[in-house]
Amino acid sequence: MVCSPLEQFAIIPLIPIHIGNFYLSFTNSSLFMLLTISLVLLLVHFVTLNGGHLVPNAWQSFVEIIYDFVLNLVNEQISGPSSMKQRFFPLIFVTFTFLLFCNLIGMIPYSFTVTSHFIITLGLSLSLFIGITIVGFQTHGLHFFSILLPQGVPLSLAPFLVLLELISYCFRALSLGIRLFANMMAGHSLVKILSGFAWTMLSMGGIMYLAHLAPFLIVFALTALELGVAILQAYVFTILICIYLNDAINLH
Repeated sequence: MVCSPLEQFAIIPLIPIHIGNFYLSFTNSSLFMLLTISLVLLLVHFVTLNGGHLVPNAWQSFVEIIYDFVLNLVNEQISGPSSMKQRFFPLIFVTFTFLLFCNLIGMIPYSFTVTSHFIITLGLSLSLFIGITIVGFQTHGLHFFSILLPQGVPLSLAPFLVLLELISYCFRALSLGIRLFANMMAGHSLVKILSGFAWTMLSMGGIMYLAHLAPFLIVFALTALELGVAILQAYVFTILICIYLNDAINLH
């Protein structure tokens, strides 16, 4: 039986829950999101227990590296006073940590990659986009609409550019979700296809038994590449959120 490379993305209901016409089952996607959040909370809890260690161990160093990385990212990408940056730092830190651990857990064999589903990435990006827009209106009021009209634009081109900027602004949420979902799904599918091809050559025996080494080496290389992509996509998603947040706070 030949398994489809898309089977790894199947949503499987673990605890079926039906309330009227609503389908609210607890699925494998829900399970791995819960595991990710629990793992992050437990890691941070045990690392910061009793104030941490004066000489950090490996886990504390790992958390401190992530903390410093996100803090530097916020300081570099968001302009304004330190109080403004500290206000949004927890949101950026949680977003990056959640995506990073979701992507890394998805690299474990027989696990589930939460970010390989568009509904998850779109829900996350759309909620953050709505929140950033609310921040913009809270900060500037109706003057926030000026983000749709670049400075120095001739009045005759204003209607066209406002429409173009509005479409571009609204597509930020869509592009964030598509970018993360597409990269994670494509990478995992490619690794699955090449792994199945290598296993088929191995099971054939004979000269094909030796030829399977090439696909396996490619699979190992792609796995390392996919690990880098998992980290990179969490970073790209987070830095774009910082850029959009900076635009909402300071306009452009």
